[in-house]
Amino acid sequence: MFRSAFKHNRCLIPVSGYYEWQDTPDGKQPWYFTARNGLPVLTIAGLWDEWKDKASGETLKSCTMMITEPNKFVAEVHDRMPVLLVEKDYEPWLSGKAGLDLLKPAAENMLQRWPVSKRVNSSRAPDDHPTLIDRVPL
Repeated sequence: MFRSAFKHNRCLIPVSGYYEWQDTPDGKQPWYFTARNGLPVLTIAGLWDEWKDKASGETLKSCTMMITEPNKFVAEVHDRMPVLLVEKDYEPWLSGKAGLDLLKPAAENMLQRWPVSKRVNSSRAPDDHPTLIDRVPL
């Protein structure tokens, strides 16, 4: 499905952090993951493509994040994680010089996490509301 995009349409997806959900007896608990080193941005390996919407005929662009198995830190919460790249890997990823060798879990010391409100799960919560990444007590 993504063979052509993997060869020709790679991208970098900058994020301040990402959520993962942990199954608990009280339901799914969201956790916020962000850079441990204080950097404001994590960079996720991605693929992009263009496609034509059959209903409207409009050409659309979309992208997907590359996902891999979790490192031990993330595995405490979830069974997968995004492929997080470090600066030295940007050019090899984008140019195609690097391939599957970069699709691995991040270093154990790269991330920090904390529990956040289950409001993250609500379609009524504004997508960009800053309180959605506030730490909550468990």
